[in-house]
Amino acid sequence: MKVNSKTVVVTGAAKGIGRELTLMLLAKGARVAAVDMDEKALEETRELAGKMEGRLSLHNVNVSEREAVEQLPDAVIAAHGAVDAIINNAGIIQPFVKINALDYAVIDKVMKVNFYGSLYMIKTFLPHLLKRPTAHIANVSSMGGFLPVPGQGIYGASKAALKLMTEALYSELKNTNVRVSIIFPGGVGTNIAANSGIEVPSMNSNGKKYKMLEPVKAAELIINGIEKDKFRILVGSDSRFMDFMYRLSPKYATDLISKQMKNLLKE
Repeated sequence: MKVNSKTVVVTGAAKGIGRELTLMLLAKGARVAAVDMDEKALEETRELAGKMEGRLSLHNVNVSEREAVEQLPDAVIAAHGAVDAIINNAGIIQPFVKINALDYAVIDKVMKVNFYGSLYMIKTFLPHLLKRPTAHIANVSSMGGFLPVPGQGIYGASKAALKLMTEALYSELKNTNVRVSIIFPGGVGTNIAANSGIEVPSMNSNGKKYKMLEPVKAAELIINGIEKDKFRILVGSDSRFMDFMYRLSPKYATDLISKQMKNLLKE
């Protein structure tokens, strides 16, 4: 689906990849409904939009709250006249601790934002998308959604659940006007840890800084994939490499990522 002249809803739009998606979509001629629970950062995104802000609407919504999400379509349609696509980008990580040490409140929060937030968006917007000549649903999973990362077991489970649900959705919508993409970012230089309330040292097992993909490049790869109606969008060389390695040997890939990430895991 070409995004020019289309209305796209982007969650997690106030910062990181979501902000870059919003700005890039506007630059390509789209109308954007930017959704985030951080009202101040949303206003910063509006300022960065500059002369393009006439095609931008801001929606201060927590996607983990179903009732709030269910009010979004009316607000988006009132602002833009229709909705043609949603990009479920909002997400948080967990503290880098083993599952046995993870508090149930944290587990619930991660699942609510990463899985249920996307589910609420899909079920709320899909009836409207099915009425459009062409439409798109893009869900941002993670490299951790197909590759187990020690210390991120619940985060990975939430993203794996989103992956499988998206693949089922793709099958269910094959004979409709709605295309579906699942997105797997690797390491991207965002503030997801700080936004999740977590401090994470940016070191691998050798004590060297892990090179992250720039958010603007991640956004470019995602939008290009959406415009080509790609089913799977691998974002970053690390995601592409580990996707290949995990298909080749799941145990080897699991041991490799465990070795690389061991310095981040709290006992």
